[in-house]
Amino acid sequence: MGAFGGTARAPPPLTRMASPVGTFLTKIGTLTARPEAFLVVLGYVGLWAVIEPDTLDWHGAATIATWLMTLVIQRSEHRDTQALHAKIDELLRNNAKADSNLTHVDEDEPEEVEKEREARDVP
Repeated sequence: MGAFGGTARAPPPLTRMASPVGTFLTKIGTLTARPEAFLVVLGYVGLWAVIEPDTLDWHGAATIATWLMTLVIQRSEHRDTQALHAKIDELLRNNAKADSNLTHVDEDEPEEVEKEREARDVP
């Protein structure tokens, strides 16, 4: 049974093959939203400054700024997503007509959620 209730369909071969890659990318995205990711970048910058200080020029500074801004954006997006999930979960728990299977849809891969939404004609 799928996350949205109906019968589960077997994913096409390409989706099955890409699933470990998708899971890995999802985990990486979650890890980069943690504060520890900033420490990893700062550690990398420290090593860069010690090992190759001559290459730490304007281009290097721009690269570091890009990495840090990417982490800031990822952290903000993760926070917003978690807040939305908490609010929606609460609404689903308190609505008697809601499908309780939807409270765990965030555990599925994005492609699976898209397919289920299309099958239900959810806008």
